[in-house]
Order: sequence, then structure tokens, then C-alpha cells
Amino acid sequence: MSNKTVYALFCTLLPFALQAQSPLKSQITKTADGLEKKVVAWRREIHQNPELGNREFQTSAKVAAHLHSLGIEVKTNVAKTGVVGILKGGKPGPVVALRADMDGLPVTERGNLAFKSTVTTEFNGQKTGVMHACGHDSHVAIMMGVAEVLASVKNDLKGTVKFIFQPAEEGPPAGEEGGAQLMVKEGVLENPKVDAIFGLHINSQTEVGTIKYRPGATMAAVDFFSVKVKGKQTHGAAPWSGVDPIVTSSQIVMGLQTIVSRNLPITEFPAVVTVGAVHGGIRQNIIPEEVNMIGTIRSFTPEMQQTIHRRINEVATNISESAGAKADVKIDVMYPVTYNDPALTDQMVPTLEAVAGKDHVHIRPLDTGAEDFSFFQQKIPGFFFFLGGMPKGTKLEDAAPHHTPDFHIDESGFGLGVKALCHLTVDYMEQWKGAGTASVKKK
Repeated sequence: MSNKTVYALFCTLLPFALQAQSPLKSQITKTADGLEKKVVAWRREIHQNPELGNREFQTSAKVAAHLHSLGIEVKTNVAKTGVVGILKGGKPGPVVALRADMDGLPVTERGNLAFKSTVTTEFNGQKTGVMHACGHDSHVAIMMGVAEVLASVKNDLKGTVKFIFQPAEEGPPAGEEGGAQLMVKEGVLENPKVDAIFGLHINSQTEVGTIKYRPGATMAAVDFFSVKVKGKQTHGAAPWSGVDPIVTSSQIVMGLQTIVSRNLPITEFPAVVTVGAVHGGIRQNIIPEEVNMIGTIRSFTPEMQQTIHRRINEVATNISESAGAKADVKIDVMYPVTYNDPALTDQMVPTLEAVAGKDHVHIRPLDTGAEDFSFFQQKIPGFFFFLGGMPKGTKLEDAAPHHTPDFHIDESGFGLGVKALCHLTVDYMEQWKGAGTASVKKK
């Protein structure tokens, strides 16, 4: 082996060797391992008592009490029900933010968990169960563990940690503001000013013990649209005497599907136009006056987003006019692209590999899901990654997706989540060389 090869190998292994030799990191790992049962217990309590967005009263009270017990400075009622904790380290350095979302979903849980949710509520005029069907209960419990670990070594921290417990990631109730966007608006990234932010998301279809990430664009921008088709009501036995908005709406639904297949360069990035609900009519023999449909848009570039918006308007308007009906189209721009700063990602991936093992850290494909963590990333460098929660040996097709009644998480992966966020924080602080170490790419 040549001297050049030996030196290259030395440079590759040195960061991992230094991490392994760090007394601080050894202490963090040991403390995190000892907290695993507490993290699981917190998660089960939160899972059994889920709350919808901007209504996370019990969850935020639990979080605030825990942070207070650790001697962390606490701010409550941030962006409605959010909680922010500030832990000042014993040494100067950057401000690192960590984020966990707290809200549940209007989903009725199935299954036989001992801590199954039986909470019910009314959502959009319908009675429904409430369930942590996306794993936000896991995120809260993991970050409560992270706070306890880092508070135990605060004198050795080279900087400040800002714990952001965020409400309403799934969106606030109709007519309200909420989520990451409102937190940013209220100044959560200031006083003290945050240099970088990290976040994780549990994943029910990634094997436990595995971490996945993607540099650059990671999750899609999301928009909502609605189309109101106005026809002319008539008797169902004489459709020629009216204008049928049901048939017209059916043609619009099919027409919208040609936007992705015929108007977008999908070899560059994927895109989605989905109609999620269609409402119209009240009786078998009455052609109604109006039909309403709602749906979602997913895209990865501003150009594709603008094309989709334009074509939805054109398709709905022109098909309606051809039938003698009228379409009113509304598009609401929701979350931007979840964008992992490339420089920050490159800097921090070795930390994940050191914690999970290099063979258990992988790049994931683009995800047409969306995350309002993206609002933080618009302002400062951010790194968002995915933590495995699927039991080992489970076939992918047998693992229930997120937002479903059978959603299930293997709790044995929580310890890895705690250690990953702790080590990312400490490594970023250790490697920090002042402002400008990573840059936000404007989207």
C-alpha cells in the first residue's frame, strides 16, 4: 500500500476515530441509552392522548413541564400552542435548533395496542377519531429525550440549543394560522439567532436501525386546489333541459390527469395532481346545480408549479365552458420544497454514519410528501432526515403507510433518534467556524 493510499485512508477514518475518542460523545451515548425506556413511556402517553393542530394543549404542557424540570429556559404559547426551550451551553459557539412536531390527525385508530387512542372529535363537520398516524408522538418523545441528554452535559456544550416543539405541521384549522410558517413569522429563529436547524421524521416503511436522507430537494412543495362547477339543475329523467355539473366534473377529473403526463418534464422531477374529494347531488333523480371538488398538487420546481397552476385553470375552465357550465378555480399555495442545504448535509452525514453505522445510512429517492419544516429551511441552513420505524423482517408491502388507521411504529428505533440528534448538535458545534459555513439555496 502506497504512502498516498495510507494517508487517504487515515484522513477518511480520522473523523470517526475522533468521535469515538470524545469523552463528551461517549457520555451522550451512555445517557441516551439509559433514557430509552422513558422515551418509550412518553411516546405511549402522548399516543394515547392525541390532539389536532393548534389544539395541542396537553402535549405542550407536558413538554414545557419537562423542559422546566431540566433547568431549560421555556417559552410557551408560541404560534398558538408551540413550546420553545433554550439551553445555553457553558462555552461560546453557534445556536443550533432542533424541531419536533406535535399534532395528530383526524384518523380513527385500528389495532389492539394497549395505548391505543380512543379520542374522538369533530373535523370538517364529521365525527372522527384522533390518532398519531404520522409519528409526531415519536418526534416529541425523542426530542424530550434529546433535551434531557444535552441538559446533562450543558457545561461542555460549545453553543446554545433551541428546542422547537411545533404545533400544526399537518396544517391549522380552517381560518387559522399555524405551524412552522407562523413560528417563523413570530421570530422563533431569532433571539438568539439560529445558525442551523435539524429535524427528523420517523418512517413506518423504513426498517428500524436505518437512517435515510437526501441532499437538496427532498420533499415536494404542496398546494391545495378547489374547483366549483356550476351547472343548471334539472330532473334526472330529462338531462337535456339542464347542464349536468356531475358529468362535467368527471371530465375535469380525467382532464387534470393529463397535466402531469402531457405538460411536465417528469424525467427531471416527479409531480402529482390528485383530486381527493368530489361532492355534489342529493338524490338519484335530480341533476344538481353544483359540484365541488378539492385536491392537492405536488411539485419540485417553481416552473413546474406555475405550469400546473395554469393548466388546472385552463382545463377546468375550458371543459366547463364546452358543457355550458362555469368553473370557479381556487389554488392555495401551502408548503415550499423541503430542501436540505447541500453543504450542511455533506458536513453532517458522517455523524449519522458514525451513530448508525455506515451500512445503515442511505440516500432516499425524492418524496412527493410534504413537510412544513421547509419554512425553517427557507431562512437558515437545515437538514431533515428519516428514522426507520418498521420492525425488522417486515415486508414493505405489509407495513401500513402514514396517515392510515393501521399505522404502526417499532419503538426500538427511538434510541437511535435521540443519539442522532444529540450527536448532530455536538458535532455541528465542534466543527463550527463562524457564520457562513453553510448557505441557504433560494427556491
